[in-house]
Amino acid sequence: MVLLALLLGSLGVGCAPRRPVARRAPVPPPAPLPPRRAPPPAIPGSYIEEGIASWYGVPFHGRRAADGEIFDMYKLTAAHRTLPFDSVVRVTNLKNGRTTEVRVIDRGPFVENRIVDLSLAAARELDMVTMGVALVRLELLAGPSSPLLGNFTVQVGAFLERENADRLRERLEQHYPPAFIQEYDAPNGLFYRVRVGRLPSQEAARQLAEQLRREEGFVPFLVRLDE
Repeated sequence: MVLLALLLGSLGVGCAPRRPVARRAPVPPPAPLPPRRAPPPAIPGSYIEEGIASWYGVPFHGRRAADGEIFDMYKLTAAHRTLPFDSVVRVTNLKNGRTTEVRVIDRGPFVENRIVDLSLAAARELDMVTMGVALVRLELLAGPSSPLLGNFTVQVGAFLERENADRLRERLEQHYPPAFIQEYDAPNGLFYRVRVGRLPSQEAARQLAEQLRREEGFVPFLVRLDE
């Protein structure tokens, strides 16, 4: 009987189902990180500006721009009073959302409450030719130097008669030196621009402009000196 029990026990153990052995799937190696993209070149000082844009073509087409090159109204260029030449700017028409990119080659506009003068080609891309002006946003994309540093002055007048310009310059020289005259050969004649100050930053020039507006009643324009 003992022998039979041992035999049955042995058979029972032998017939019992085996527990399945859980096998863990191999952990895949971590995916390699994508290569880091180099950041775009930094622009010295951020620059965003909103205001009224105008456009120009004839009779300036074919004439020399302020940077020395010939202005072609069918190229994407612009005039700005303070951005360095060769700055690349994205211009967005805030009414219709259309954008274009222009290169600064000229100085202007010297009209109150306007911030940029666009070529005919740029005005077409923004669909503002018929209206003549548009509310825009300027965003500096690239530039050769800081838009906020350099040499700046304040323009307070422009005259066709040299005597008038000399008279104003002499008066301003007594209170806001230095005051000087720069000539500008425009399509409608030779202008004598009276300018005040040589300042190392746009902020310092802005403070002088506000002083001249407050104390003298001028409509001043901040201008980068490119000499």
